[in-house]
This record gives sequence, structure tokens and C-alpha cells, in this order.
Amino acid sequence: MRLRKQVQGYKMKNNFNIENLVRENIKSLKPYSSARDEFKEFTKDMVFLDANENPFENGVNRYPDPQQTTVKKELSKLKEIPATNILLGNGSDEVLDLIFRAFCEPKIDNVITLPPTYGMYKVLATINNVEEREVLLNKNFEPNIDSILEKADANSKILFLCSPNNPTGNSFSQESVETLLNSFNGLVVIDEAYIDFSSQKSWLERLKEFPNLIITQTLSKAYGMAGIRLGICYASEEIITILNKLKPPYNVNELTQQKALKRLLSKNKVQHEISKILEQREKLIEKLKTISFVEEIYPTDSNFVLVKVDNAIDRYNNLLEKGIVIRNRTTQALCENTLRLTVGTKIENIKLIKALKDI
Repeated sequence: MRLRKQVQGYKMKNNFNIENLVRENIKSLKPYSSARDEFKEFTKDMVFLDANENPFENGVNRYPDPQQTTVKKELSKLKEIPATNILLGNGSDEVLDLIFRAFCEPKIDNVITLPPTYGMYKVLATINNVEEREVLLNKNFEPNIDSILEKADANSKILFLCSPNNPTGNSFSQESVETLLNSFNGLVVIDEAYIDFSSQKSWLERLKEFPNLIITQTLSKAYGMAGIRLGICYASEEIITILNKLKPPYNVNELTQQKALKRLLSKNKVQHEISKILEQREKLIEKLKTISFVEEIYPTDSNFVLVKVDNAIDRYNNLLEKGIVIRNRTTQALCENTLRLTVGTKIENIKLIKALKDI
């Protein structure tokens, strides 16, 4: 109730215009037109002599669909989002990089991140020569709304919200996110890499409400396709059109498209695996409570658990010696002496707990 009263004091967005955020050189950019952009019906039985391809068929001698039409069509059905609101990338990292390049003027604009969070935001800001302004999450790992809005200025183009958050595992409250969507004058990118493991609903359901909202997802986590590198961007048709101008013509290869489509058509299998991971997550948490040097187990809405231990460096090395690799997050803001444990199979989790007990 207290937060809702606070929300009323923030300015609501009513005149958002994406053109005000786009870099001037991007506005005038004419995207590269590939052979497959000029003749789109390349699945027809035609003689293709337009793209200087090797004519001998081997399954991958032709260039892939530059717009990944079939994959987007399946995603559109699955997520109930029009294909015109979808952009696919070579992993979510390419999608995030495109957003930087479309909207952030180097040496002038800035972005806001909320540590502890996904490290690629900082890396991409540095690569694109864009100032990164950090606002720490509060002690409950929630966004500090007042501090974020105080840190923002006229050149703050993007606010990154990772929810469920990596490495903490929690989802941000709906009230906090909604307040920021209404109050931040730039784009709000919600990174939902772990949304399939969350009890909260995806912000996709409210995409139409917020013209400044961009949602990124991936096939790397719940769909078990980390090796094919497929990232997904959902946004308004206007934002997707801008990002399409920048993306390389064939950024998602043919093998990735084939594998992604096959996996997307296996909805029941994917959901079964998600259920198993969630089941194992709860069992793992219960077992972690019995480990003497585990001081705190943080709430999680993802496929990993963040725990505070007595000495993260020692415990990390102890587990390495027993053949188990985890992630030491002690160098991250607010994460001193924490370890991040991915939820594995039943057998892997049993091995982890045995190793922890043996230390």
C-alpha cells in the first residue's frame, strides 16, 4: 500500500515519441538489402541465381531467411504477440548491442543499470562508448526508484531491469517496474532470460501499454538451447523497425533457425523439463538449509540459487577439488561471500549436496 501511494507522486508518461530517442545517423540509415530481402519467396521451387551461392545442395548452401519468418510465426503463436513485434538475434547479447547502437550517442548519452545484475550491460556500454550509471538495488534486491530517477537526466536513454535478476534470482515487484515504465523518460529494457522459471507473469502481456518497453528473452535457459545462440526481442512495431535497420542481414544462421523451430514445436517436452527443474530447485533449497556454512539462501524465481556462505573463495575452491563448478559472485555489489548454484539434474544436485556436506 505504501508503494502504491508513492507511485501516485510520479509523473506518468503520456507523450512518448520513439523518434526523439533514435540517433540521427540511424534515422537516415538505409539498411543493406540482401538478395533474400529483394525476393522473399525463396522457399518456392525456383532457380536461384541471385545471391552468388554455391548451387550444389547440402542443406546449408543457401543463405538463411534474413527475417526468420517461420521461427517468428511459431513464437507469435506461442507468445500471442504479432510477428511484427519480434526481432531475433545471435543471442540476447546481439539484441542488447543493437539497442545501444540504435539509441545511444557515443560520448553523449548514458544508460542506467542496477547492480548486482547481468554483466553484459556494462560491457556493451563500454564497447559503445556510452556512460553507464549504476544505482545499487536495495537490501531486498529491489530497484531504488527515487535514486534511479534522480540519477537520470535528458541523456539517459536506457534503463536495464533484469527480472528475474541475475545473480540474485528474484523478480522485481510489479509496482516498482510499472512506476519506472511510467516515470523514466527513455527506454526500459526488461531482461526476462529466466522468466519461464518465475511465478510472475511476463511483461509481454502488457507490451501494448508501454511504448517505451522492450523485453528480451532467450532460448538458452528454459528451452535448453544455449548452444545455438538465439535471443528474442519484443517491442513496439516502431522499435522493431528501427532495430531491423541495424541488424546484419543474415544474423541468425540456418542451423539455428532449424533447431529453434524444432524446439519451439516441442512445447510439452520443454514444459516437462521446466517442471523438473522447479521441482529440483525446491529440493535443493531444502537440502542447502542443512549445510552448516550456508548462512543465507536468497529467494529465487529462476533456475539457480544464490547462497551466502562463510567464505566464498574457500568454498568455491573446495567444490572445484571435488569436481563441481559453480559461480563465485563475491566480487559483485551486495554479494559478498555468495555462491550461485545452477539447478542441475537430480543426480547432479545429489552430488553437489554430498560435496557440500563432505567439506
